[in-house]
Amino acid sequence: MLNTDSKIAKILLETSAIKLSPDNPFKWSSGWNSPIYCDNRTVLSFADHRAEIKKMLSAKLREEFTGVDTIVGVATAGIAMGALIADELGLSYAYCRPEPKAHGLKRQLEGRVEKGAKIVVLEDLISTGGSSLKVVDYMRTEGFDILGMAAIFTYGFDVAEENFKNANCKCITLGNYSTMIKEAVASGYVKAEDLTKLAEWRQNPAEWG
Repeated sequence: MLNTDSKIAKILLETSAIKLSPDNPFKWSSGWNSPIYCDNRTVLSFADHRAEIKKMLSAKLREEFTGVDTIVGVATAGIAMGALIADELGLSYAYCRPEPKAHGLKRQLEGRVEKGAKIVVLEDLISTGGSSLKVVDYMRTEGFDILGMAAIFTYGFDVAEENFKNANCKCITLGNYSTMIKEAVASGYVKAEDLTKLAEWRQNPAEWG
């Protein structure tokens, strides 16, 4: 099995995809306050790192999901990487919003997905899994066969693991929070005072801040 945790951590740190702001927390879509934000879209601007992630994630998909023939990216952050992965694997591609578009054709799924397609949903990262699983639920109600979900990074929250378990949806990622923090400390990216606040947040993210 591919071991990609350290490689992903180094890429995210080298491209400044990891943002720290303990004194002015970020607000996530889940409503949680967080001293840390991971913006994987930043990696798209770095050709070498983008290509490395594309190859690693494509290889892991081949390894974990037998028979996949379609990639569906989660809007918006998963759209670009999803297209890159589909291209690398020579697969069909579409993208899907967690909610229907409010104007125009009011579509939720953009692109053509054949009935009976074996789909892997592609996300940039996993926090609680809420918005990602909305796409999975919608695709299932439309009669598509969802093999699982793949993402670049996970915060590794228990609530996310529980949500994917309850949804009966396999989820794989290349990197994780624990390894990223170790690399950040080793490189001096995270200071001692930041580490204390990050630990407090990690213990109870839903109520922190």
